[in-house]
Amino acid sequence: MGGLEKKKYERGSATNYITRNKARKKLQLSLADFRRLCILKGIYPHEPKHKKKVNKGSTAARTFYLLKDIKFLLHEPIVNKFREYKVFVRKLRKAYGKSEWNTVERLKDNKPSYKLDHILKERYPTFIDALRDLDDALSMCFLFATFPRTGKCHVQTIQLCRRLTVEFLNYVIASRSLRKVFLSIKGIYYQAEVLGQPITWIAPYAFAHDHPTDVDYRVMATFTEFYTTLLGFVNFRLYQSLNLHYPPKIEGQAEAERKPEEGQAYAMDSESYMEKLSALSASLARVVAPNPEDEVQVDEFPVDGESAEQEEARKKEQEAVEKQKKLFEGLRFFLNREVPREPIAFIIRCFGGSVSWDKSVCIGATYDVRDPTITHQIVDRSSLEKQVIGRYYLQPQWVFDSVNAKMCLPVADYFPGVLLPPHLSPFVSEKDGDYIPPEKLKLLALQRGENPAEESGEEDDSDEDDDDDEGSEGEEHSEKEDEGKLKKLEEQRSQGKKLPAKVSVGTVRLEDKQRAAQEEQSEEKRLAIMMMKKREKYLYQKIMFGKKRKVREATRLAEKRKAHDAATKSEKKTKKVRRE
Repeated sequence: MGGLEKKKYERGSATNYITRNKARKKLQLSLADFRRLCILKGIYPHEPKHKKKVNKGSTAARTFYLLKDIKFLLHEPIVNKFREYKVFVRKLRKAYGKSEWNTVERLKDNKPSYKLDHILKERYPTFIDALRDLDDALSMCFLFATFPRTGKCHVQTIQLCRRLTVEFLNYVIASRSLRKVFLSIKGIYYQAEVLGQPITWIAPYAFAHDHPTDVDYRVMATFTEFYTTLLGFVNFRLYQSLNLHYPPKIEGQAEAERKPEEGQAYAMDSESYMEKLSALSASLARVVAPNPEDEVQVDEFPVDGESAEQEEARKKEQEAVEKQKKLFEGLRFFLNREVPREPIAFIIRCFGGSVSWDKSVCIGATYDVRDPTITHQIVDRSSLEKQVIGRYYLQPQWVFDSVNAKMCLPVADYFPGVLLPPHLSPFVSEKDGDYIPPEKLKLLALQRGENPAEESGEEDDSDEDDDDDEGSEGEEHSEKEDEGKLKKLEEQRSQGKKLPAKVSVGTVRLEDKQRAAQEEQSEEKRLAIMMMKKREKYLYQKIMFGKKRKVREATRLAEKRKAHDAATKSEKKTKKVRRE
């Protein structure tokens, strides 16, 4: 007796997958709505292991989804909302066509809308899960917040992204949870430690830019729709954890409402509060004022399976983090007009410093440039006409480098007009045996409490002394004089007098101007290539590849010609020898 005939492609891995078109028909959705639903629900295409089996023997390129994912989408309530919205658009178009304005108003009042709350709870069962997935949400919201109002995306979305990102920045300042900053070509990378979770995001520079044409803004807008909902929930929970008002309120806001400020001259009443909040210079109001007497020291218990050395290392790390949080405490900064205000103000406030700027630049300035208590003025010019004694004038990079070094770096390398040291990435950690740049070695020495400049200076002085000892015998008199000077210096030191500064002889370094010009040209060329648009870069690479190929062919032909000439020459010689 023969069993049932086994049909091809109806069992095994072939039944686990479904093509995109079939999935669309099953859900009765258009391609745009299907994409939107998949993004909101977090469902992505899958590449089958045996593509030919799944594709019923065909090798054509197709997009596959897991069948269980599509079945999961069948019960999604948002699908009905998409259908309702389509009916609404059809009715609205019809009413406009018939000039039935009462119907138009009634339809607009009853426009179907949906919420993503249930999807968030479904995708992130716990708050920590949401925090772990916050990196992309923050990066996308920071990107949309910088978009100009050109009609590529809704103005309400841009404003919402701006509000949510400002709220998150204010939380990071209040909790002092920022750890790393890095200035890259793409933008500014930040890393904050929120409730024990490292969160890294990128904020683009505030440059005027054209919208790229090869980007699908509808897909980005759908992601942003989900991410703004997520960030709103997260912000609410984070503000609750610090006992802060949400939506955030600035300290002394009630008094400010009674007394109209100068800032209102620069912004409308509806916008002035948001502008003050986004200035990042004011502290946030708490629901209940913190009472220092209520703060109780928490008992520390050893973690299971942790040795004494590990516990000590953990304690040291915690102490270092607490020290880093107070990096700029007691320092007062003033930002010049040309300095990018928001990132520097955000970083300074995250580490306990106070910051201000010119009143005409932005609302929220707390003190004037003439304030005698200012310790550091951030400047991005080669020189300044007027300088105040007792105040450091520094380039903006000092702030970023100090944060990454977890200490206030020596200011001499960052004075206006000085060639800045390289900006090292804090996200790179070298292992044993890896190359460590000399600048990083110098920084590590500073962190250990050593002064590499002084050590090198002392070594140079000792070398010079050795050279003097090798000199002629006629220098005995000068040695006696030196001994006398040393005795005098020791006497002065014992009496508590200030000693004169030690100056060593410098060496003349010859500069090759031609080589320096060549290096500058090559660097400019490299940067120009890096900043090219995708299409231009592709064409440039194609042209350069063609040129290199021509050069290779020319050299190959030249080598062949050389070999041929050498062979003919040797043949002639052998013939000549034979004749003789």
